[in-house]
Amino acid sequence: MDVRLPQRTLAALAAIAAALALLTVPPAPPAAAGTGDGCDPIDPAACLLPFPSDWYTVPDGGTATGRRVHLQTTIKNALGLPVAPAEWNRADGFSPGSPLLARVPGVDLARTGAAPITDIGASLRADAPIVIVDTATGERWPYWAELDANAPDDRKALIVRPAKNFREGHHYAVALRNLRDASGNPIGPNAAFAKILGADLPSGDPLAARQRAARKTLAALQANGVGRDGLHLAWDFTVASRQSLAGPVLHMRDEALRKLGDRSPSFLVTQVTDGVDDKIAREVKGIVWAPSYLDQYGGLPGASLHRGRDGQPSQLPGNSQAVPFQCEIPASALTAPARPALYGHGLLGSEGEVDAGNVKAMVAEHGFVFCATKWIGMSDEDVPNVVTALADLTRFRTVADRLQQSLLNFTFLGRAMTRGFAGHKAFQNGAGKPVIDTGAELTYDGNSQGGIMGGALTAVSPDLRRAVLGVPAMNYSTLLNRSADFPQYAQVLDLFYPDRLDQQIGLALIQMLWDRGEANGYAQHMTDDPLPDTPKHRVLMHVAFGDHQVAPVAAEVEARTIGARVHAPTVQPGRSPDKVPYWGIPAFGASHDGSAMVVWDSGSPVPPLTNTPPTEGRDPHSDPRNNADARRQKAEFLKTGTVVDVCGGGPCVITP
Repeated sequence: MDVRLPQRTLAALAAIAAALALLTVPPAPPAAAGTGDGCDPIDPAACLLPFPSDWYTVPDGGTATGRRVHLQTTIKNALGLPVAPAEWNRADGFSPGSPLLARVPGVDLARTGAAPITDIGASLRADAPIVIVDTATGERWPYWAELDANAPDDRKALIVRPAKNFREGHHYAVALRNLRDASGNPIGPNAAFAKILGADLPSGDPLAARQRAARKTLAALQANGVGRDGLHLAWDFTVASRQSLAGPVLHMRDEALRKLGDRSPSFLVTQVTDGVDDKIAREVKGIVWAPSYLDQYGGLPGASLHRGRDGQPSQLPGNSQAVPFQCEIPASALTAPARPALYGHGLLGSEGEVDAGNVKAMVAEHGFVFCATKWIGMSDEDVPNVVTALADLTRFRTVADRLQQSLLNFTFLGRAMTRGFAGHKAFQNGAGKPVIDTGAELTYDGNSQGGIMGGALTAVSPDLRRAVLGVPAMNYSTLLNRSADFPQYAQVLDLFYPDRLDQQIGLALIQMLWDRGEANGYAQHMTDDPLPDTPKHRVLMHVAFGDHQVAPVAAEVEARTIGARVHAPTVQPGRSPDKVPYWGIPAFGASHDGSAMVVWDSGSPVPPLTNTPPTEGRDPHSDPRNNADARRQKAEFLKTGTVVDVCGGGPCVITP
C-alpha cells in the first residue's frame, strides 16, 4: 500500500535529512536578474524569471524545434552549488506542462480578475489579464493562475499552470496586463521592461539585445489582439519536441527489442509459494534480465544514462539490468488460464505491493495474473538517492534516468509474461498447462505513482492496448506542493533551497528532466496520437475526489491532454467548487468505448484551492481500488476497452 511511507523509510529519511542539516551554511542571497551572464533582466526578482523563456535558448538547426536550451546561470543551494545546466541543455525546448513563473510585487489576482483554479474558462476571455497564445495557430491556451501559498510576500511567485499540456514543439507568447494590487491600483511594468517597451535603445545599452528579442514577442501578441496598453510583462517560450522528450526511451526500446526479436527475455524463477491464501493459488518471484543503458554495471541507484557519441543512450558492453518480479496467480488459473497484466506500485514502493489485498481481490474476482516490478528511480531502494537529489538538484538527472530505464524494464517483464513464463513449470498447472493466457492481450493496472508512471509506460509500450491508471495524475511540478506525502521530503528542500522563489524555479527545472520518465512528457501520445511503432491506446483513469496524495486537479489536466471523457453525472450538485465542474472534459453517460476518467467520491472535503496539501478529513486515496464495483469496471475495461456504468446512472459514490 502507498498511503504512507513505511516506518523504515521514514526513519532512513529522517536520518539522512539530519545528516545533511549538519552540512548547511547560511544561504547566499538569491541572485537577481542582471547580476550574472545569462540572466533575463526583464524580471529582476530572480535570474531565471520569467520562466520558461526562449531567452534561455539558442538557435540550433539540428533540433526538431530549431532551438536548444542554453542555460548558463541557475539557482544555487545553501552550500553555494549551482544547478549544473548540462543535462537541461540537451533539450530543444521546455516542459509541455511547465508552470509559467514570474514575480509581480503586490499583485492581487482576485482584483486583477485572473482566472482561478475554480474558473479555468475565464482564462480564455478576450480581456483576460493573463494571455497565453500559440504564435503559429493563434489559439489561446487555458490555464489557472495562483500565488505560491507557501512563500512570504516578498518571495511569492506568480504561477500560471496550463489546464491542458502545451503542444510539443510549439511556440507560445505570454502577456501579463492590467494587473492590480489589493486596492485596485494598476501595477505598471518594472523599470527594465518599461525601457524595453519604449524607444529603440542604442546598441551599447545593456537592454538593447533584450529589446530586439522582445520585438517578435510583442508583434506576435499584437497580431493576436494583445497590444501594449496596460502591459506589465511579456515573453515567449518553445515547448520541447517529441524527439527531445521521448527520443531517449524510444531509442532504448527499439534497439533492445530489435536485439530481442520474437524471443522472451531471459529470466530466473527464485521462489514459488503455493496456497498463499483463499485468493492466490501461487505466488512466483524471480528476475528478468533487460539491457541496461545506465552508466554503472547493474544500474544501481545513483546511476545515470550512459550516452554514446550521438548523445543517445548507449549500453556499456554486457551491461544488464536485473529486473525483480513478483506474480500473483489466482486459483481459477489452474483450470483456465488467466489474462496477463502488469502492475505498477505506489510512491517509492516495490514489486511486493502486488500482494496487497485490493490487487489480490482483482486477480481472484476477474481472472488476471498480475506481475510487478520496481519503478527504479522512484522505488524503495532509491529513497537515499531521491533525498540527495533534493539537496542538489543537479543530481535529479539520476532519478529521471533510472525512471527511463524502468520503462524498458516493464516492457521486458511484459514480454517475458507473454512469451516466456508459460514454458516454465512455475507458471503451469499440475497437468503442465500454462496458467497465463498467452493469447490474451497484455494490459496494465497501477495506482498512485503507478498511475502516474503507468501513463508513460502506456505511451511507449508496443504491447499494451489498454491501461487502468488508479488515482493518477501527471506533472510533479504541480503535484508536489499539493501532496500530503511531500512535506517530509520538503524538509530537505527547505534546508538546501530555503528561498521559496528558488524552490518554484527548481520544481520547474526538474520537471524538464522528469518529463523523460513520467506521464507529463508522454501524455500527447498516450491515446490516439501514438508514438512511432506504437499502437493507439485506451486509458481508464480512476480519480478519488479530495485525494490527499495525488491532486485531482492534475488528473483533470491529464484527462484534457489525452482526450479522455468524464463519467457523468460526475459528482453530486454543489460538491465541486468550480464554476463549471470538469471544464473542458467532454462527458459520457451509461458507457463509453474509449479513454475515460471516472471520479469516485467518498465524501472527503474539497481539496485546498491553493498549492498546499489537504489536511482535513480522511484521505480517500485508496478507496477506488478497494471498491468491488470499481474493480468490476476496471476489469471490463481491460478485457474489452469499454467503460461500463457501475454506479446506477448517478455519481460514483463510495461509503468508506
